[in-house]
Amino acid sequence: MVVMHTSNGAVDRRHLQRRVVRVLALGQVLGGLGVGASLALGALLVTDVSGSSAWSGMAATMNTLGAALLAVPLARLAQARGRRISLSTGALTAMAGAAVTIGAAVLGSFPLLLLGLALLGAGSALNLQSRFAATDLAQDDTRARDLSLVVWSTTIGAVLGPNLFEPGEVIGRALGLPELTGGFVIAFVAQAVGALVYLTALRSDPLLLAVADGESAGRGRPSPAGGLAVLRGSSRARRAVLTVALSHAVMVALMSMTPVHLTDHGASLSIVGLTISLHVAGMYAVAPVFGWLADRAGRRATILLGQAMLAASLVLSWLGSSSHALVTVSLVLLGLGWSASTVAGSALVAEAVAPPERPKLQGVSDLFMNLAGAIGGALAGPVLALVGFDGLSAALLVLVAVVVLSHRGGGQGDARADAPAAARGAGR
Repeated sequence: MVVMHTSNGAVDRRHLQRRVVRVLALGQVLGGLGVGASLALGALLVTDVSGSSAWSGMAATMNTLGAALLAVPLARLAQARGRRISLSTGALTAMAGAAVTIGAAVLGSFPLLLLGLALLGAGSALNLQSRFAATDLAQDDTRARDLSLVVWSTTIGAVLGPNLFEPGEVIGRALGLPELTGGFVIAFVAQAVGALVYLTALRSDPLLLAVADGESAGRGRPSPAGGLAVLRGSSRARRAVLTVALSHAVMVALMSMTPVHLTDHGASLSIVGLTISLHVAGMYAVAPVFGWLADRAGRRATILLGQAMLAASLVLSWLGSSSHALVTVSLVLLGLGWSASTVAGSALVAEAVAPPERPKLQGVSDLFMNLAGAIGGALAGPVLALVGFDGLSAALLVLVAVVVLSHRGGGQGDARADAPAAARGAGR
């Protein structure tokens, strides 16, 4: 399909954008199935292969580090070859990770298992890049909404994935594979189908078209500067990346310690499971609402709303740490605050620089987001041991304050970009 740059070009562009969002949403569902079916099993498989539960946290750690390390290379590939090649390469890398993980279980090799789990992090990296791919051809008045629809589609895979544990084990036994590897077979197949979807359905590559539009409009070609140089050169970019990274750190730190806190205070596993399920629902299920709000009320207003919800969550878990009900409400607010901040912050990342420079900045943003989550999760345990769940909640308020203060003031460019869509689109 060729986009016509005629008087009807806007109609063709909108039609293509709708198709791109549908393709990305399908890719997110497939990726979510793979991650959801394998990530929780990873901790059990690490324990089984290593022989010690002390290593169980390495499953999530390696996945997060893998996503962080692969974010920039995949972004560079997107800039050089387009989203189609970058996303399909990410899916194929995750597919290889699933195969290596299965092989490690067969061989009983712990180092090989860690490598496989790190390669599986490509699935998380491409899921993050997909939300930015949804903004390449988006109009100003729908950019955050389109991004949020791709984020929302993660809900399907996140909900269905864990329910595939048993079918996965049936498949694994039929193939003669070790226990706990069936979910990785599902991940392998899901990523293979995802790669095929990206390769065949994104042939009118949204990023390459956006860059070509920018060049025809006189906005130039990509500069040789790297992502960090782009970040240093734009205060709006720094604010956007800071918002996404610190919001993620707050979410991961509190969420990862909640099961420990609840079980230490006598909560049943069903209560813990319900709390985390409601938290995940808050993260993804209402993302389109925040996308719509970011387009209508502005990026900054939606970010500040998200930070207000994060602050309310932390205050509630600080003052009500002894109440299971209040902690559950706190986790729901935590998910909602993360969703609002991430959707609006990601839209701001996409708008902070011209299209030719976006992939580099987006790769750096995903790198910092994953590193912030990894650091937040790693430090949350020692902080919990030192000052308790209420102390951890109080300490995380500092990160919320940093984000809020970073959005005070701003230049004229910030005010225009963060304004509601109606104001940004005036005169077009």
